[in-house]
Amino acid sequence: MSDSNSHFPPPVAPERGTTLRDHVLAGMRAAPGATGEFTSLLSHISLATRIILSRVRQAGLANMLGYTGEINVQGEAVQKLDEFANSVLINVLERSGHCGIIGSEELDAARTAGHPGKYIVLFDPLDGSSNIDVVSTIGTIFAVLRRVDPTSPPSSSEALRPGRDIIAAGYCLYGPSTVMVLTTGQGVNIFTLDPDVGEFFLSQSNVMCPPRGSLYSCNEGNFARWTDGVKNWSNWIKGEDKEEGRPYGHRYVGSLVADAHRTLLKGGIFAYPADSKSPAGKLRLLYEANPMAFIFEQAGGVATTGSERILDLAPTALHQRTPLVLGSRDDVKDYVDFAAGNR
Repeated sequence: MSDSNSHFPPPVAPERGTTLRDHVLAGMRAAPGATGEFTSLLSHISLATRIILSRVRQAGLANMLGYTGEINVQGEAVQKLDEFANSVLINVLERSGHCGIIGSEELDAARTAGHPGKYIVLFDPLDGSSNIDVVSTIGTIFAVLRRVDPTSPPSSSEALRPGRDIIAAGYCLYGPSTVMVLTTGQGVNIFTLDPDVGEFFLSQSNVMCPPRGSLYSCNEGNFARWTDGVKNWSNWIKGEDKEEGRPYGHRYVGSLVADAHRTLLKGGIFAYPADSKSPAGKLRLLYEANPMAFIFEQAGGVATTGSERILDLAPTALHQRTPLVLGSRDDVKDYVDFAAGNR
């Protein structure tokens, strides 16, 4: 079993000095009828993440740790940084003039603009917020869709679209360095923030998820609630078989952006299956699963509920939840086989 990705085209060497905005602009120049609005929208999202980062870095000194005392629509206690990140993204996106509809994990309902913006932006403002107070990795996840009829008055129901309609998705990871992982449907690129300049610069191009890895990421504390098929997969991946490269190493941060980012770069599998406590799954389809699925498929990986392609799911509610399994092609296939009872 190999973790080589040699069958993929070799990564394109990053061009020194290429900013996120320049990179997106270069791609848009080749698009017929491009107006620059899409590039401007992504620049506004980049600005919002830099503002959020500035407060994340100062959280312990700016009285931004802990809870607000509020409960969000998900039934979860709201962290102060959750509220701040949500407000920043909404304000920046509304002022951009490009968004007809804005949906957030922290909002009861999607917000519609007073103008017919071309785009829909859906986001988790601060993924992994339970890690905030222990200074662990957190991030922002987003997806962009184009409105079917941008001349019509916007309606929140327009956000209920399958993930295959996404035109751009990404996440910003606030870790030892700050990186923006972005795809506009033409492969996956990574941009690293230069804090001295205040700009994201292209640092890795044409990122591909290896077809097989050696790491798995899941919350083993939920083992007793899993189906027999998922339990069998968990036991198998921890079992020893040198020829098959098992046991896999276990890594779990509890922040989707952190666990998915490692899986994207190193290969392997991230699994958050449905269980007896959360039979519909735990992660949010529109704000977490769809953006990550779009990114992983663009990088040659796979994203599934365990039985269905994530990007084919037709959402019926803004805060719909789903099981999520994503990662290397061969590792996800093994999971699906076990979950279906075929192994």
